[in-house]
Order: sequence, then C-alpha cells, then structure tokens
Amino acid sequence: MTAIATAILHLPAALVLVLAFLLPALEASLLFGLVVPGEIAVLLAGVTAHQGSLPLWAVIVVAVAGAVVGDNTGYLLGRRFGRRLVSRLPRRLVPPEHLERGEALLRRLGGRAVLVGRFTAALRALVPSLAGMSGVRYREFTLYNFVGGLVWAGGVAVLGFLAGASYRVVEHRLGLGSAALLAVLIVAGAVVGLRARRLRRRNGLGVPV
Repeated sequence: MTAIATAILHLPAALVLVLAFLLPALEASLLFGLVVPGEIAVLLAGVTAHQGSLPLWAVIVVAVAGAVVGDNTGYLLGRRFGRRLVSRLPRRLVPPEHLERGEALLRRLGGRAVLVGRFTAALRALVPSLAGMSGVRYREFTLYNFVGGLVWAGGVAVLGFLAGASYRVVEHRLGLGSAALLAVLIVAGAVVGLRARRLRRRNGLGVPV
C-alpha cells in the first residue's frame, strides 16, 4: 500500500482529486474496496490539500459524492442481482465469514448497518450490496448512506489535511481502528447470538408438555 500512496502523491493535483472520487465510488459498486480501500485516495487528497495544491472543501465534496454514488450503485446491483452478485467472486477476496458478518449486522441494525459498516474496511465494500439483497428500504438506505459518506469521507479528508507529511501514521491508525471496530462487531454478534439461543432454550423448557 505504501507504493500506491507514493504513486498517488506524485500525481498532478487534478488527478488526485479524480481518484478521491473514483476509488470510493468503485469501492462498493464494483467491490474494488476488497483490493484497495477507498480511504487511501481520500486521505492522500487531504494531504495534497495540506500542501496547498487543492482546496480542502473540493476534496471533501468529491469524496462524499464518490462514497454516496458508489454505495448507492452497490445497493441497486445487490437488489437487482441478489446472491449472484457475490457468489461468483473468489473466496480469497470475499471470505464467507465476511458475508456472514455483513448479513448479521444488517439483521441486527437494518439500515443503520450501512452507517456502521462504512467505518469498517472489511464490510464497507460489501454492506451496500447486502442491503440491496436483504430488502432494506431504499429511502432508509439513502439516508444512512449519505450520513455515513459525509462523516467518513469528510473525516478522512480532514485527517489527511491535518496530518500532512505524517499521513502514514494516520493511515496505520485508520487500519487499526477499522480492525478494532470489526472485532467489536464480531464480539457483539456472538453475545447477541448466545443470548438469543439461551432465551430460546429457556422458553422451550418452560413450555408444558
């Protein structure tokens, strides 16, 4: 990822701005985020703004637009093609456990899973399509998609702007934070599952024969 970051920083500012839109847009629409996280382009566009080559507001606008458009496209593709959309992808790119976590998150939170998944790299590319597959209402999805895109893209751009030359530290911490959030979601899902199982057993024992 360091080589990609270095290459992006050496591009003309206009191309960095294009990538700040393109990578988040491709992240969920073509599941490109399973290979290259969209946040890297947004972070580096913020660094470019810190250097004075771009206005920060332009970075935020295009990054939010890319995030919202990409997730919206992913949702529509998921609703149109359903399970076929992910069933043909290599298991190396989409491990079954990632799909299970995304689906479990949607079962627990509904449309709010789109907002939570936005901050988890492993789920960010998958949750929009899974939301379309699972029948989350489009209006609900659109609301959480916009809020999540605004907070995520705006926050990452500002972090890149504030970090400047120290962006690698921020990039590393973003990765750690994403991994930590995923771990919390896994533990929470396991706790909810165990409680539901115990409740079912308790109710089953309490039914008279």
